[in-house]
Amino acid sequence: MTKTYTAIGLMSGTSLDGIDAALIETDGESVVKPLDFLTVPYKDTDRAVIRAAYGKTDRDAAEVRAAEDLSTKLHIDAVQALLKQSGAKNIDLIGYHGQTTYHAPKDGITIQLGNGQHMANETGISVVFDMRANDVAQGGQGAPLAPLYHRARIRSANIPLPVVILNIGGVANVTYLGNDDLLAFDTGPGNALMDDWMQKRTAKRFDEDGALAASGIAVQAMLDDWLDLPYFSVRPPKSLDRDQWDIAVLGPLVNNATNLSDADGAATLLAFTAEGIILARAFMPDEPKAWYVAGGGRHNKTLMQYLRENLTGSVHDVSALGWNGDATEAECFAYLGVRSKLGLPLSMPGTTGVKEPTTGGKLATPKP
Repeated sequence: MTKTYTAIGLMSGTSLDGIDAALIETDGESVVKPLDFLTVPYKDTDRAVIRAAYGKTDRDAAEVRAAEDLSTKLHIDAVQALLKQSGAKNIDLIGYHGQTTYHAPKDGITIQLGNGQHMANETGISVVFDMRANDVAQGGQGAPLAPLYHRARIRSANIPLPVVILNIGGVANVTYLGNDDLLAFDTGPGNALMDDWMQKRTAKRFDEDGALAASGIAVQAMLDDWLDLPYFSVRPPKSLDRDQWDIAVLGPLVNNATNLSDADGAATLLAFTAEGIILARAFMPDEPKAWYVAGGGRHNKTLMQYLRENLTGSVHDVSALGWNGDATEAECFAYLGVRSKLGLPLSMPGTTGVKEPTTGGKLATPKP
């Protein structure tokens, strides 16, 4: 009988909403049983410390060290909170994604801050961390890493294929699952540019329900220019850094774009995210029967409506599958942590472009 493991998964995305912590049972292959979940929101002061490390490649820079120390502490706190909430004992391992602050696979660099050894020492639980680096070292994109988890969950759901799992975090990415196909890639920006615009222009962290975007009109000329960027015509596998583009680079947004209203800017950036997702269809072997959306972007009603109006195939929140769309990525890294422990692949040629199925991750065991 295949052994199952009780594992905690931790995820903090580039949108810096907070830390997701999930508890699952899994054999690292076909068995996945979600048990519990919580989110610990970041304070604004925490976000500022971590955001200061974005874009920096020097791990010894003061801002990077401060961000890693704080992020690790907050993740340890999230583990303790989940253990208290669930009452779980005898946890086999923690799958710790860490905080992505820089991602440039073409340069052989991907940085996920997080001190796995310190976490293992503080929690008394073995920790698998730094799960992207080996894929990048082997010539892969290092992202997305969720497809194998998506495949395990979809196979158990017995739904008609092909389908797409669409995750909209700071960056948006897709997992395409056909009868014999597994393809994954980043489609373009997710919430990042919309959130940055809101913070710059309204001092709000995000556009709740997409209400501001809904009140504006997308500037088609700007949108056409952005969608002409080379990334959108490159065949996958491919991946993006959260700050591949920023709102200071995209056309008339320079110098606060005094000629562009807050609402029209929000509408244009929302359309940019949506159109990147729509363009992704061209790289899929067959038209998906359904799209299931996870991540924070699925709460944006205006974005979801845009996708429903412009994608063939039905568009659903992943809750339609009985999944917790906020927990999916954290659950994924618990699953991948177990796969790493077992020496199983975390990435495939069709998911990251690595030459052969590749495992990854570093294991830290508790020390006195």
